[in-house]
Amino acid sequence: MVQLKRNLLSVALATAAMMLAAQASAQDAQANPQDAPASAKKKDDAKNLDTVVVTGIRGGIERAIDIKKDATSIVEAVSAEDIGKLPDVSIAESIARLPGLAAQRVAGRAQVISVRGLSPDFATTLLNGRELVSTGDNRSVEFDQYPSELMAGVTVYKTPDAALVGQGLSGTMDMRTVRPLDYDKPVIALSGRWQRNSLGSAANEGATGNRFNASYIGQSADRTIGYSIGYSHSDTPIQENQVGLYEPWQAIGENWRPGVDAGTYYSDGIKALRRTGYTKRDGVMGTLEVRAKDGWISTLDVFHSQAKQESTANQFEVNLSGWNGGYDPGLNVDGAMANGNDTFTGGTVQNVYPLVRGMYNHRKDTISAVGWRNEFFMDNGVKLTADLSWSRAKRDELSLENNAQIAPPPALDSIDLSISEDGFSQMVPTLDYSDPSKLFLRNTIYGSGYGKVPKVEDELKGFRLDANFPASGGMDNLFSSIDVGLNYADRKKEKHQPEGNINVGSQGDTTIESDLQYGLVDLGFAGIGMIPSWNVPGAVSRYMTFVPSEDAAGYLIAKTWIVNETITTGYAKGNIDTTWGSVPVRGNIGLQIQHVDQSSDGRAFLPPNIVSPYTKGKTYTDVLPSMNLAFSLADDQTLRVGLARQVARPRVDQMRASLDFGVDENTGKPGGSSGNAMLDPWRANAFDISWEKYFGSKAYIAAAYFYKDLRSYIYTQSRDGYDYSAEVASYVPQEGKPPVQQFGTYSEPLNGKGGKLQGVELTASLPLDMVFGDALQGFGVVASASFNDSSIKILDPESASSVGSDPISLPGLSKRVYNLTAYYERNGFEFRVNNRRRSDFIGEIGNFDGNRTLRYVVGENITDAQVSYTFGESSAFKGLSLLLQASNLGDEAYRTYAGTKDRPLEYIKWGRTLLLGASYRF
Repeated sequence: MVQLKRNLLSVALATAAMMLAAQASAQDAQANPQDAPASAKKKDDAKNLDTVVVTGIRGGIERAIDIKKDATSIVEAVSAEDIGKLPDVSIAESIARLPGLAAQRVAGRAQVISVRGLSPDFATTLLNGRELVSTGDNRSVEFDQYPSELMAGVTVYKTPDAALVGQGLSGTMDMRTVRPLDYDKPVIALSGRWQRNSLGSAANEGATGNRFNASYIGQSADRTIGYSIGYSHSDTPIQENQVGLYEPWQAIGENWRPGVDAGTYYSDGIKALRRTGYTKRDGVMGTLEVRAKDGWISTLDVFHSQAKQESTANQFEVNLSGWNGGYDPGLNVDGAMANGNDTFTGGTVQNVYPLVRGMYNHRKDTISAVGWRNEFFMDNGVKLTADLSWSRAKRDELSLENNAQIAPPPALDSIDLSISEDGFSQMVPTLDYSDPSKLFLRNTIYGSGYGKVPKVEDELKGFRLDANFPASGGMDNLFSSIDVGLNYADRKKEKHQPEGNINVGSQGDTTIESDLQYGLVDLGFAGIGMIPSWNVPGAVSRYMTFVPSEDAAGYLIAKTWIVNETITTGYAKGNIDTTWGSVPVRGNIGLQIQHVDQSSDGRAFLPPNIVSPYTKGKTYTDVLPSMNLAFSLADDQTLRVGLARQVARPRVDQMRASLDFGVDENTGKPGGSSGNAMLDPWRANAFDISWEKYFGSKAYIAAAYFYKDLRSYIYTQSRDGYDYSAEVASYVPQEGKPPVQQFGTYSEPLNGKGGKLQGVELTASLPLDMVFGDALQGFGVVASASFNDSSIKILDPESASSVGSDPISLPGLSKRVYNLTAYYERNGFEFRVNNRRRSDFIGEIGNFDGNRTLRYVVGENITDAQVSYTFGESSAFKGLSLLLQASNLGDEAYRTYAGTKDRPLEYIKWGRTLLLGASYRF
């Protein structure tokens, strides 16, 4: 252990030696070597994260700078400008503005976060230092479940230390709520906002919504008891315009599409839709803090969030393949056009039989978390901490779809197509689809509908013990104190997904009666015009049958699983707060040991109709050394060096034990796919170095470099020659079909080859009067640029239709990420505009089956703005602030494509959002 620590130290010192040598003489002349270690201990309470002394934009920036400056690890931070005044609907938008972080939009909202070019699966999210559960199928937290108004701030740890339990490989995001005894008096904060979406109303849903929140912080007279409670409500409209093409785009053969040259890349279909609905979210946060006089602090945190989302998509869809509803003559294309990349760009498609569809989704998410932390301060300087935590997330979802066509008789149409890669593709029909009396729900070759009822439950129980001991000498007085601890976490995640066809009932083909009609929606943005919209659940209930099952077929059985994890973590960490020569040094060296016991319970489907339990699992231990050193140089400069062995747990859905097995009746060849509960985690060796120049708490500039050597990467691999002798033992082929073979194809997630990931991060936070004088007093900028690169190439057969069959780069990796915030704050008036950009990346989305798939996403350029005025101390309206905000000012579209941008898949617009509100604090 001692030798390991010395080796880590020697590497770090070698890296920093040249910079330290250049600074040494200036340091002797300009700085007291004792100042830096003492400063971290003697910070005035006004600089505490949760203490509101300096308010407004500047106050939030200064508190975030203090967190970064005082940390021993390399961190980024965002602090609430004032309680209840973070400017975003969820905490995701705020986090996405930090250097090295980028958000992926889902339904128009920033939802999941990539840290340093790695997918959300590589990061871990904590709430008050405790790992969080998630409502999704995996570990990555959906941040739009967490109201920004209830958060005091977020710290992102880019380098871990041994005491950071639940750490991620790319980073660890710790969301913090307020500590009521950090305030010197009671605080009441109220705010409300009205909002409107620029796409306007449609169907049965409006374009307006609202947000309001209330928070109270109080203390007992003797300041031994503090309590806080906060409530946040949001009602956000869902308005969406979308045109999408089917995947995959593929090169067609001779005469496969009459009128289109062989070898042309062609999509099998195109759709346009208007989605309408709402998302309602209610969140409650409470804290009780007790500071007894005998050296005991007890803190109880409670968090509860409940979100409900309901939406209906009214869709016009044309199948461009040989399906065409089964009607002759088959389709053909007149005047087909292709570009220089042999990609189909348009023409007149004749003899098609379009669908008018209603697609409904209802989802309810509930998250509850409780944590009880007790700190004991002994007379001998020892500090003991015990923390008990529990959290649970539940998701209940219902997805329904109806298919309607003009009938009877079948009405074949001619449609002019124009495929666009940077706008809404156009499809102009000849027939009129606006009359609901001519559209029939019917059992077509496509089916009359389909439905799913996914359910997810995630529960995590934890207990942690920590002890901090003052150093008693030894090891050349290297350590100022020693931390040791033990953490136990027990997690269980369970998913069910019953599915089934929705069939027209005994009455046969039918129109939808007027009492179920919402009215017409306009698909003019795609050239179609008006189509009907209707109450999809009502139509299913009145005219159709829907009996979802999770046992009807092998692919359904494989969607039901339970994953169990028990992780026991022990650690020891030596804290450094000393001087080496004339250079003050802070930091830590430590070792964390993780013992993991993982298993999964699922089911296997074996022909002809056998369902059997299927269980797998394993145990393993990881040893994770880490080191963080912060050298305090002259002129308020800091040089940080970090070394660590890092891990990230496999995705939960990849660990499912369920087996989907079948036999191709025409060839007799067996095939199957499953998850893999025997997976090892992602592992990496990481090196970080960061130079930071501070100007007190007012400003800083920084440059950082990171390098990660991923020892392995998990992705789905497909291989031939798998022995299915046990599975096919009872299989009897149908009469006239070939006998079953013993060997076939098998797909599962496996630990594969890793590679290198590296990046550079540049950051500056500057009030402009520091540079240009009083003429620009009140103006300032916060800017960052991140440049990432990776040698890792993966091949995921599950996503081949979206990203092609060639190796792809890392999911979530944008090679360039930029953030710029410009602000003005003076005499109560505040203005801020933020622009965040990221280059193209491979995103992770849910496909029709509800499974994760990879897809090329065009880089985004999102601009938000805010202007507010706060009445001063002398005003009769003291404490009142008026606020105007606008998000997505440029109405940026969300675009995906298949391999190359001239083969588009989705073009979506969610519109701009305008918010008008007021807040009051006293």
